[in-house]
Amino acid sequence: MRVRIPLGIESFAEMREDNYYYVDKTNLIKEMLADKFKVNLITRPRRFGKSLTMSMLEDFFDASKDSKAHFDGLAVSEDTALCEKWMNQYPVVFVSLKSIKGGNFERAYGKLEVYISEVCKKYAFLENSDQVDADDILLFKELKAQNATFKNLETSLRLLTRMLAAHYGKNVILLIDEYDVPLAEAHNHGYYAQMLECIKSLLDVLKTNEYLEFGVVTGCLRISKESIFTGLNNLVINSITTDRFDECIGFTDGEVQKLLSDTGFTNHAQEIREWYDGYRFGRADVYCPWDVLNHISALMENPAVKPKSYWVGTSHNDVIYDLFSYKKFGMKAKFEALMNGDSVQEAITEELTYDTLTADDRNLWSLLFMTGYLTQEKGTLVTDHIASLRIPNEEVKYVFKHAIVDWFEKTVSKIDRSKMFDALWKQDADTAQAEISKLLLKSISYHDFKESFYHAFVAGMFAGADYPVESNYEYGDGRPDIVVNDGDNDRVMLFEVKHAGKDETIEHALKAAITQIEEKRYLEGIDEFETVVCYGIAFKGKKCMMQAYSPSV
Repeated sequence: MRVRIPLGIESFAEMREDNYYYVDKTNLIKEMLADKFKVNLITRPRRFGKSLTMSMLEDFFDASKDSKAHFDGLAVSEDTALCEKWMNQYPVVFVSLKSIKGGNFERAYGKLEVYISEVCKKYAFLENSDQVDADDILLFKELKAQNATFKNLETSLRLLTRMLAAHYGKNVILLIDEYDVPLAEAHNHGYYAQMLECIKSLLDVLKTNEYLEFGVVTGCLRISKESIFTGLNNLVINSITTDRFDECIGFTDGEVQKLLSDTGFTNHAQEIREWYDGYRFGRADVYCPWDVLNHISALMENPAVKPKSYWVGTSHNDVIYDLFSYKKFGMKAKFEALMNGDSVQEAITEELTYDTLTADDRNLWSLLFMTGYLTQEKGTLVTDHIASLRIPNEEVKYVFKHAIVDWFEKTVSKIDRSKMFDALWKQDADTAQAEISKLLLKSISYHDFKESFYHAFVAGMFAGADYPVESNYEYGDGRPDIVVNDGDNDRVMLFEVKHAGKDETIEHALKAAITQIEEKRYLEGIDEFETVVCYGIAFKGKKCMMQAYSPSV
């Protein structure tokens, strides 16, 4: 069955009007109103649908809209009394801070000025309202024209709630999406203290605000209350460890199975479960929606496509590198346990600040946990600030594997490898093998080492050494795994890499590498180089064995 998969669609109204597939999450409205707290903070990892959820809340409550048709047939519409009381009955301010970023504070602040101006333009009708204070209208016009003072910009949301409450005669619902993105970006670029004060002042609208009906704030991390929510005593935390809303953001197994049935891909249920399930929010097991939707979209184009990582790219893996590099006894063993499918018991804190994320290993483990790189072991709960943590699924394990390779290359590039290079070019296999074994011990090991890992390892040995490295470049009748081209010195080095399987000896794997070099005639076609060096190299776990090859061998 062909359905419209909503990739990148964050507007609930657009999704419903254009007939995109929507997994019904409107029960969140009923749960939220059942215990109507003044301010809800909901934290979830990236790509779990926070922005779409906030758009859905805006569409439901906003008095400037008539959105009944958008909710027809959805769970919340079954509660007619609730819908009559709340649907399109309140003024709503919905702001997203995800675009407030830049290389310095001035640039990020400038984006905030532009964004607040755009928000004000949405409410331009307030300028002509007889119910709104004239002085407030003057401040509003300055914000809209990007002429406001620093102080007025930081209090802009409080001004908007006051003006809307006056115009409608009702208190305002305030939705703030991705509140911590500006702080994360500021931390990365060195202006965290300035941005913290700015966002702290902006969020002051949530405190002792007589014009606020209630507020909802979303983000990836629960920033320490002392650093950003000081004095906000009515804040209710809904994090990945709390039961409230645990099935409202992210896909449950039942929802995924229905989606697969509706699209005709039920035969892919197991691979999707292995790759994209495994997150534990409160008491619920949850899939990452972004991954599921992307993979189903890919299946529609090619039913034979294999799962891959959609969730995060290598540019977001700094936290993994930080923990790899953390100098503490046993850290390496913990990562090896995680890569082998085991769990680790770690002290965590849910209240973090970006300027102390890497201050100690507890903060780093907490960051990995809160951002979805690790999750709770099924059947366990966070107790006394101790969590049983594991890698949630094959996708995140794939991210870790690639992070290990990247981390190794960065680490090895700082090591003096002159003795290894000298031995390799001189075909001193024994010395080279000893030096390579030392490097191998520095890497993170795991049970399901595959040949591709060792290919990356051998290529990584030359990282930062000004040796152009080619992978699977065609020579002779085949493609040697690694070719190191030192054209300046008229020499080239070839490697055929083998991995000894569970029931295979490393000696047998090495013999297979040498045989392949000979049978595929790798040395033919490169006689333009004065010096040609060729090696068979075999690995089994952390053990390495290599042999130089020449036609006489």
